[in-house]
Amino acid sequence: MLTRCRRLSLTFSPLVYQRPRTTRTSQAALYSSTSTLSIPPSFPTAGCGHSILTDPRSSVRSSSIRCLSRAARSPGMMELKEVLQVLEQLAPLSLAESWDNVGLLVEPSKPRPVKTVLLTNDLTEAVMEEAEALSCDLIISYHPPLFRPIKRLVQKDWKQRLAIRAVEAGIAIFSPHTSWDSVKGGVNDWLVGGLGSGQVLVLSQALGSASHSHKVEFMVKNTEEVNNIMEEMKACDGGTTLQHAVNRPDGSGIQVSLTCSDSALTPSVQILLRHNAPSLSLSILKLEKPPLPGHGQGRLSVLDQPVTVATAIQKMKSHLGLSHLRLALGSGQTLESSVSTVAVCAGSGASVLSGVKADLYITGEMSHHEVLDAAAMGTSVILSDHSNSERGYLAVFRERLAVRLPEGVTVVVSKVDRDPLEVV
Repeated sequence: MLTRCRRLSLTFSPLVYQRPRTTRTSQAALYSSTSTLSIPPSFPTAGCGHSILTDPRSSVRSSSIRCLSRAARSPGMMELKEVLQVLEQLAPLSLAESWDNVGLLVEPSKPRPVKTVLLTNDLTEAVMEEAEALSCDLIISYHPPLFRPIKRLVQKDWKQRLAIRAVEAGIAIFSPHTSWDSVKGGVNDWLVGGLGSGQVLVLSQALGSASHSHKVEFMVKNTEEVNNIMEEMKACDGGTTLQHAVNRPDGSGIQVSLTCSDSALTPSVQILLRHNAPSLSLSILKLEKPPLPGHGQGRLSVLDQPVTVATAIQKMKSHLGLSHLRLALGSGQTLESSVSTVAVCAGSGASVLSGVKADLYITGEMSHHEVLDAAAMGTSVILSDHSNSERGYLAVFRERLAVRLPEGVTVVVSKVDRDPLEVV
């Protein structure tokens, strides 16, 4: 009868019962920073005792920061799997959106040491030629060159051609995409930092993973019944934790609670229903995933020093390295209007920015009607074109990655990668 309980396990401890608390996710998680380039991380570098997101302006290359890659290794030698571990620490792939296609997309059949890493916003034919000329071992392409499922590898599709060339050249391809957007100190923090320091909120909160998704509570008459349930739970493996509480003061029984995963919920309940007292007092609570403060999509900054719209334009031109931007003034606004709150989302940000109250939106692209909606709310909009709102972060990431790799590994930013649109 217990053959279906394949994902249950049991730990039993005499704990004082506490009312379960379900985690409520706030729409915006607040954290403050004086500079978006030195925001403290929450994902530590394992075994090094240093933060993973250091100030990119720092020239310090301590041996402890390098401990992941340099221990017991000849200078200049690093395996692909080790580089991937460093990338995961800098921006965990679990932060990526569920629809995204992130991680290692192309893996060579014959492993070789990684000596040259090329960073690019988009993998194009020109970038692939650059990678081949550099004898590149790994391409980190912010946008995933392989996104939709494919049924064949043929030359008529340009993205498939690039994948074939990478395989033939023994070049690995990795894409971080929305994990870089979400991570604290990532693309969106870099983008909002273009207008100066301020208190920064996350617009779409990232949630942590939770092994247990349900809390089940019930009453039993005595410790003997607890022990019987405990024995039945022990016959199952993985996913359930049982906690035993003290007798209730009125002597009505013993309060018991257990937490379990989605897959473990049904078999757990089936066991409890075979006992009279638990079946009469059974309650099931859905547990929410905990928020990850500072991580998520989009940012809203309350600027320490408000600026005018005209000044915001000049600051963003300098920050993005562009000579031109597109501007839509909000209703009733002028170039001299004050900007004290700015909401940003790298790339195509309308879905994240929609409805956010701010003096200014900054993103890569929005549709005509989305811009009209924002302007009607009195919010001005600055558009840079899609990849121009992301590409500048590559130089920041290059510094963060380089200090964690051996001296012999070269990390370069593509010189030919550029937005396909230009002002003519």
